[in-house]
Amino acid sequence: WIKAGVEYADGRLQVGAVVTDQRSDWSLAPVPEWVNSRICIRISRSGDALTIRASVDAEPLQLVRVVPLAPEAYAEAGPFVCAPTRSGLVVPLHAWHRTEPDHSLH
Repeated sequence: WIKAGVEYADGRLQVGAVVTDQRSDWSLAPVPEWVNSRICIRISRSGDALTIRASVDAEPLQLVRVVPLAPEAYAEAGPFVCAPTRSGLVVPLHAWHRTEPDHSLH
């Protein structure tokens, strides 16, 4: 499975991805300037890879990660929000779109 998005780690907002294929790994990059902004996560499937990109406030998408995925592999996607250590988390989801992949991303 793959998780891509923003989360708090080490006390700062980070953009990243977790990829699990028998074992998991986690990649992160700090984006403290994204706090209280509208964030876009886009994942496109092309050939044998998923390209994960993110942006804030309609700025150009930035590469987060390229993940190998067999072309014949079945995949599903959807939004997921959680707060594992405290209650009361509120996250507005402004949109969810399923579109054709953007092959120009990779």
